[in-house]
Parts: sequence; structure tokens; C-alpha cells
Amino acid sequence: MVMLHDVVNPPAAARYYAYCTAAAYEIAAQHNSSMPKAAGFIKSYPVITISGAKDDYNYEAAAVYAILETGRLMLPSGFMLEAQQAKLLATFKKEKLSQKVIDRSVAVAKEVVPQIINWSKKDHYNQLSARVRYTPKKGEGYWYPTPPAYIEAVEPHWKTIRPMVIDTCNAFAPSPPVPFSKDSGSAFYNLSKEVYEAGIHPKQEELVIAAFWDCNPFAVSTAGHMAVGFKKITPGGHWMNITGIAAKKAKLDFDRTMLLHTITAITEMDAFISCWDEKYRSNRIRPETYINRYIDVNWKPLLQTPPFPEYTSGHSVMSTATAQVLTYLMGDQFSFTDNSEEMFEIRARSFTSFLQAAAEAAISRLYGGIHFRDSIENGATQGKNIGDNIIEKLKAAGVQPVHS
Repeated sequence: MVMLHDVVNPPAAARYYAYCTAAAYEIAAQHNSSMPKAAGFIKSYPVITISGAKDDYNYEAAAVYAILETGRLMLPSGFMLEAQQAKLLATFKKEKLSQKVIDRSVAVAKEVVPQIINWSKKDHYNQLSARVRYTPKKGEGYWYPTPPAYIEAVEPHWKTIRPMVIDTCNAFAPSPPVPFSKDSGSAFYNLSKEVYEAGIHPKQEELVIAAFWDCNPFAVSTAGHMAVGFKKITPGGHWMNITGIAAKKAKLDFDRTMLLHTITAITEMDAFISCWDEKYRSNRIRPETYINRYIDVNWKPLLQTPPFPEYTSGHSVMSTATAQVLTYLMGDQFSFTDNSEEMFEIRARSFTSFLQAAAEAAISRLYGGIHFRDSIENGATQGKNIGDNIIEKLKAAGVQPVHS
């Protein structure tokens, strides 16, 4: 909710989830020697120390507090989490933890979190603001800011962020996109026409699917000279909630729940790094821009076009990578009901598997009028390859499925 308040963009949100959960996972793993060490599957992971005895604090309390403490120190409006920390301490008392154990548990969290944050400072995030301001590339086939707000490009240098698991930002570069063309007989024109037709003659189910997976952290609605911004959770936030839904349904214990959330978060972070590397390499025009220029000047997409290049689809890459990893950890026929969007008055949807949900998230972008089909399909392949690579490294580190 604090990230929603701050309008944190999708790649940055995944980064925050990754470090917050890493702090909690470290505390749990140091308490439970059977849990695989994070250094076994996360690149450049530091040595984290916890001083004192391990039997004078509640590690679950320390881990949960560490999530809030990491967010408090890292997020722009992290101070807003202090109220949640106070509520958490009250919950500890209600659960009959002694004040001595509570104090020691908080101390453990406050010992681990600065070490995680110091590690985070080496991932190049703090150097982004010093980079040259991004200027849209000149040319007919390249991305350009879209209405109604014409927001400047989001995170054009995100490929420089240090990955969590994958080796490099371009290790899973997708096939090249269909070449740009204004020719009405070209493959690219046909891709555009498909999006155009979907927007003119949408089916009711397509409208529902597009709205459910919108996940635009900041959409702007205009009326005359007035502009109103609407905030929503990011795609990563949606899949973090799915992870929580799955863990609760499977009745996982604390340690397995922590592992599940941590791996979801680091997968999301790496997926966005890979996807954003391609976005600013191909720098492809959005459907809205192409259609308005060459097909119908009055056409508008169902969803507001996000402020960054089109290829590949971030939903396709991140959702598929995350679903691939969740499938390894939870099974390929894990059914669930996703109520992540109910806070925005959008009804829950049910799925028979994580991959089914990911496929729906991917195609929703065509229904919404913001992605071409090759971006969706090649993005899903890119995501699958990322997920498979992470699974290989999880297996090598001894991370086994947590549910069957």
C-alpha cells in the first residue's frame, strides 16, 4: 500500500519486494538449518551476521518485522510503515510473546536489515538518477510518449541493475520483433490491425480480462482541463498477492511461505531487468501511436498505454517467469481464486494453474490495446526461459518443491 501511495513503477516495485523478502528469508534460514541458504541461488549475496544467542528471540517475529523495517528504510514514504510496525508489536503481545523476546526479535531485524540495505546499494540503483536524461529516439517505428499525460520513459537504464539470479540482463534476449512497416500488406500492419479490431469489437470476457490484469500504477483520466490520477498495484504486486493466496490455500508453514515469497520476488526482479533491456533496445512503437498515425486517428485503447517501449510485454515476461517458478514450487495443477483486484472493485477470477493465469495476463495486453501479439508471445517465451534458468539454479542450491 505504501508503494501504491508512492506510485512506484513496476521494475522498482519488484526490486523493493526482493530486498524486503530477502531480509526476512535470511532470518528464517539462519534459524532453520534445513532451509537452503540464499547465497546458494542469489548472485553476489553477502555474509549476513546475527549476533547473540539464537534461542532468545522469536525468528518468525523478527522476520516479519524485518519486511516492514526494510520497506521503512528503502521506500520514499517508508515512514508510513511505522504504524504497521506498531500494530505488529501489539500483535506479538497478543500472541503472548514476552517483552524481552519482542525486544530481542526487533533487535535482530534491525541488525539484519542494514546489512541487506548495504548490499542493495551495490546494485547500481542509486546511480540511475545520475545518468543522461532519456530522449525518445527519432524515427517512425520507435516509441514516443502517449496520451493523455505523455509521461516520459520509465526506467530507461534499468538494464544496468544487478540481477538476483540470472547472469546478465541480456542472457534471455527474445527473437527480434516483426519489422516496422506502414505497408497495409505487411506483417506489422496486420499486427496493428488485430489490436485495432480487438478494440473496436471487444467481447465482454475480453473486457473483463483486460481490466483484471491492468495493474497500471498510475493512470490519468482527463475531462476538459482537469486531470485525475488513479493508482493501482503493479504487476509484481499482483503476483506477490497470488503467491500469498497460494501459500494460504496450501497451508504452508512459516518457513516455506517465506521461501515462496522470496523466490517470487527475486524472479520478478530479474524478469523486469531482462524485459527492460529488450524494451530500450528494440524501442518499438506502441499500438496506440501506430494506429492513430496510419489507421484511425480517433482510436483509443481500452487501457491507458504505459510510458515505455512496447517490445516485449512486461506482463508476458514477468507473469510467465513467475508462474514457471511457482509451478516448480507448488505443482502444475495448483488451482486458486485470485482476489487481488477486489480493492479496485474488480471481481475475483479462478484459475486451474499458475501458467493459465500467466497466459491470461499476457493476452490481456492485446485485449487492452497496448501490445502487439508477437510482443506477447515472444515475451512469454522470454519469461519461460528466465523461469527455467532460475529453477535450474534453485535445484542446484537444494531448493525443493514446497507443495505437491
